[in-house]
Formats: sequence, structure tokens, C-alpha cells
Amino acid sequence: MPPDDRVAAWERALSEVFVDVEVAVEGGRPWAAELTAERLGALQIATEESGPGTILRSARSVAADHRTHILARLQLEGTALLLQDGRTAELRPGLLAFHDARRPYRIVLPRRQRARVLMLPRALLRLEEGQLSALTATVVDEAGGGAAALLLPLLCGLVDEVAGARAARRGELARMAAEVLGTLALEQVGRRPAPALWERITASVQDRLQDPGLTPQDIADRHRISLRYLHRLFQTQGTTVNAWIRTQRLEAAREELAQYGAAHRSIAAVAARWGFTNPSHFSRTFRAAYGMSPVQWRRAQQET
Repeated sequence: MPPDDRVAAWERALSEVFVDVEVAVEGGRPWAAELTAERLGALQIATEESGPGTILRSARSVAADHRTHILARLQLEGTALLLQDGRTAELRPGLLAFHDARRPYRIVLPRRQRARVLMLPRALLRLEEGQLSALTATVVDEAGGGAAALLLPLLCGLVDEVAGARAARRGELARMAAEVLGTLALEQVGRRPAPALWERITASVQDRLQDPGLTPQDIADRHRISLRYLHRLFQTQGTTVNAWIRTQRLEAAREELAQYGAAHRSIAAVAARWGFTNPSHFSRTFRAAYGMSPVQWRRAQQET
């Protein structure tokens, strides 16, 4: 295919998969591009690979094309400069930035590059228009700490998993990815989810520590997320679901054993109250965590 035809075909492909854009490349040197895309529910996931050039969403394109989605560009190889709303985001591998199809933007690709681009309806981000204007062309970097340090690797893992997942799983993974994108966007503009998913889950678990039916599957069902996503969320905190529950139950039992008003309750009763149905197992777990048995702990508290 002649170079001019390749560029025109690339422009058509980007405009069909995402929103109407114009593409320009420097003449006189070999150039090629490749795009793979899949729509999963409300989320469009694509991998874009191309030589150097410029992708322009002009004011004319915005006026002619009524798609108003939000796009998130995750750079995989090479670099990209994303310009919108008077800002420039320099994207290197592992960095992400949002851009808004409702307003003009420009993406400058200095050399051959590869990126993942996710497109979703603006309503899914739960942001006001002023917040969306503050979000665009700002770099999301896990090295900056905060939610990005936890959620950007999670997003990458979810998107990678979509490609190899069974058809029945792809929609669920895409829904998770959209939720993570929404949380990243909220954090990027300085507004924490109210409350964040982690906070909602842990608060709910704290309220149900005495419930013998408290299991990872039950927690996932109550919060309408998959069991796999729940486990990943706890992994980002350096723990597991069961270990976190066990620690919280141990601490609750430890506090009760230290209370003067609970002295009449047997250690087995206190253990059972906090989900430990086997007294011997409770004693071993307690000693491993605190360096003394429940009996020794209670006696030490009564003597102080």
C-alpha cells in the first residue's frame, strides 16, 4: 500500500474505533501502523502501534462528531505528548493520561510507539465537567504514590488479562477496568471516592467480624465485584482477605480479653464470639501474633 494510502487508512481506523481525528506524518521515510480493538460493554479497549506522527482532534472534528467519550492512554513503548486544555502530558512507558473527546486535543508521537487506549462514556467517571477539564493531559504515575501506586498496576493487569480470558470473563474484567479507571480519575483531580472501594469493604467487614458466614465470596457478592478482583484489591495492600479478617478478629478478641467487664467470659467464649470456633487453634494463632497465650494476656491485663 502506498504511504499516503496507509496514513489515510490509519486515520479511518482511528476514527471508527475511537472518535474522528486527523493524522499527519512526515514524508520520505517508511511508516506503518497497527490497531487491534475490542468493545466490551461500555468499554473500548485497543492496542495502537504506529510510527512517528501526529493525531489531531480538531475543533472541526469535535463539531462534526458527537461522540463525547473519555479516553485513557497508557503508554507501553516509546513516548507520546498529549496536549489538551492548555496542558501537555509527556507519556513514557507505564504512564497514563486522560483526554476528552468533547474538546480538541493533539497527540504527538516523536518515534515509533505502542499504547493501550481505553475509551468509556464520560458518565462512568462520575466527574463534573469542571473536574474533567482539570483531569485531561495530567500524568498518572504509580511512582507518585497514592491511589495510582495501587491502582495503575491493577489496571494494567486487568487489561492484559482480557486478551487471554474466556468470552464469559471478558465483560467482567472490562467492568473492573472501568471501575479502576473511574477511581484513578477521581484521585487525579483530588477527590477521593466517597467512600473508596477499599474503605467500603473494610468497614463492612469490620461490622461483620462476628458473622460466621463472613467469607471472601460473601464479601465479593455484597460489593458486586468478582472474587478475583477482591483478592487483587487485598494484594495491593500487602495482605490477603483471610489474613486481614483473621488479624481484625484477633485484635477484637484481644481487646475484649483485656476488658475488666469481660472477665466472667471464658476464653473459648470470647474466641467463638469473634469467629474462632476451635479454642486450640485460637490459642496457637493468638500466641503467634502476640507472643503470649490468651491466658497470659488476660492475666497480664488484670494485674496492671
